[in-house]
Amino acid sequence: MRAAAILLRILPLLASFRRDRERWLLFGGPLPRSAPFHTARAERLARTLAAMGPTFIKLAQLFAGRRDIIPEPYVSALGSLADRVPPVATAAIVRTLTAEYGAPPERYFEHFDPAPLAAASLGQVHRARIDGRDVVVKVLRPHVERLVAADIRAARTLLDWFGPRLHAPHVDGLRTVLDEFERRVADEMDFRQEARFATAVRANFAATPGVRIPEVLAPHVRRRALVLEYMEGRRVDRLDEWIAEGRVRPDDVLRTIMELYVQMMLVDGLFHADPHPGNVLVDEHGTVILLDFGMVVEVPVELRRALVRTVFASIRGDAEAVTDGFFALGLVAPGTSRETMVQLATQLVALSRQRTTATERMEVMMQLADEVMATLYDFPVLLPGHLVYFARTAALIEGLGARYDARFNAVGFASPIVLRLRGRILESLGELGPGEAIDWPELIGGTLGDLVAVAKRAVGEAARVLGGRMGPAVLAWGRRNGSGV
Repeated sequence: MRAAAILLRILPLLASFRRDRERWLLFGGPLPRSAPFHTARAERLARTLAAMGPTFIKLAQLFAGRRDIIPEPYVSALGSLADRVPPVATAAIVRTLTAEYGAPPERYFEHFDPAPLAAASLGQVHRARIDGRDVVVKVLRPHVERLVAADIRAARTLLDWFGPRLHAPHVDGLRTVLDEFERRVADEMDFRQEARFATAVRANFAATPGVRIPEVLAPHVRRRALVLEYMEGRRVDRLDEWIAEGRVRPDDVLRTIMELYVQMMLVDGLFHADPHPGNVLVDEHGTVILLDFGMVVEVPVELRRALVRTVFASIRGDAEAVTDGFFALGLVAPGTSRETMVQLATQLVALSRQRTTATERMEVMMQLADEVMATLYDFPVLLPGHLVYFARTAALIEGLGARYDARFNAVGFASPIVLRLRGRILESLGELGPGEAIDWPELIGGTLGDLVAVAKRAVGEAARVLGGRMGPAVLAWGRRNGSGV
């Protein structure tokens, strides 16, 4: 029944997407689609998924990192769903807390605010006071475990039915996201696991100035309830007033966020994998506060080494070595020839050095939206599940950079940051002993910026703009804009 209900909601959208390729569904040429049409349909898709409940909101957030299979403006519309989750009724929250603590919240806590501070796809947050401290209480949505399990079964049923009717790379991409979601969501719905991750990440940044991680109040952690230190701040994408008043500097905030994620990704190997503006706050002193550790990924040393080697190769302009990196990272679709990937890597190296603004890149993406929809079907790059989260981080950083600086360039901005962390990165990878030296300015250049370029463009923008009929259009645009392609 759940599969049927889901199908009824999404069938009109599936028919609309099919008409992009076949005018009358069964025969005829594709219908022309304008940029405003894609924007309106992307918003309709987001509304539909939001109405389908927490499972599909969470899945949409994962798909927002899959720029290899979803183009703009759809990926941005899906990313916006983090802010569209309706709150749970207070009575249901009270029942959950009473079951977890053996007493209603007004008795267990010194104070409990029934009005939610925030609502997310799997949990809801309330302010409270306990043991003389201001805290937040994160509560799992009632019955969400059962709903998620039913939705996953329904999604697999629909994918098995529609799979043979879709293009294989897209089916593989959809299955990858669904598999990754199913693998991670059980941990997200057990707040004891989140407490362990939050405590570990807090310890990793205990001596880092400008970064704060809320403390977990261990005696009050339960499977469906989590109590953490309350930290006040504004969302990182809502700092305009403070910036105008001179209270915070956007460059400093962006620099701290970059350092934060570089350390997690390449030094600690313990990576906050739910990077969206609602999980990153800034206080009035410019300190960055990282929230929500329900989705944390442990990054193996070999994966970190492969990422760094691919970045170094892209900096050197070594397309052959970049190709080796793509294969090592699992970015290459089965059956793709090495020659095809070398050609892609050559174009990518040039593309990653463009100094255009994010706005200009977005305009090109919108102008080429129709070609994107037509050429995605045969592109040789796929984003494996373990890299989805890195792509989401790249999108967060570039999005914030473009918001506060129209000409933000991640490559130039990141260079001094990674230079400061160079020793720690190599030591964590076992490739540099204490006291050893290496010519980092020549080797790294803009490492994190190129890491962002590789993680995002190689599996995102490049996957959309370098294949099929779009190739000539983008190359022509690159020459007009002085990219050197």
